Amino acid sequence: MPEQKLDLNLTEEVAQGIYSNLAVITHSDNEFILDFVAMLPGLQKSNVRSRVIMTPQNAKRLLAALSDNIRKFEETHGAINANTTARLPIGGDGGLA
Repeated sequence: MPEQKLDLNLTEEVAQGIYSNLAVITHSDNEFILDFVAMLPGLQKSNVRSRVIMTPQNAKRLLAALSDNIRKFEETHGAINANTTARLPIGGDGGLA
């Protein structure tokens, strides 16, 4: 299958991005919800900065694309220390990244 080219418009505001050092991931039967948060030192409460809602199929495609990009990054720059002990607990079916 030939590679498709996408014509994407990136506004200046969106191009600046939103910093996040915590992602809370939950799901239902029909969608995955990714909430991106910037946790500041010393604060117990933070606001969700951005929310992405996607189908399970697109979530799985995102996982594959992210895994591939992490593999390529680590081939060039060395292993990423995930520091898994810094994760915060969450209840329910969700998870933190």
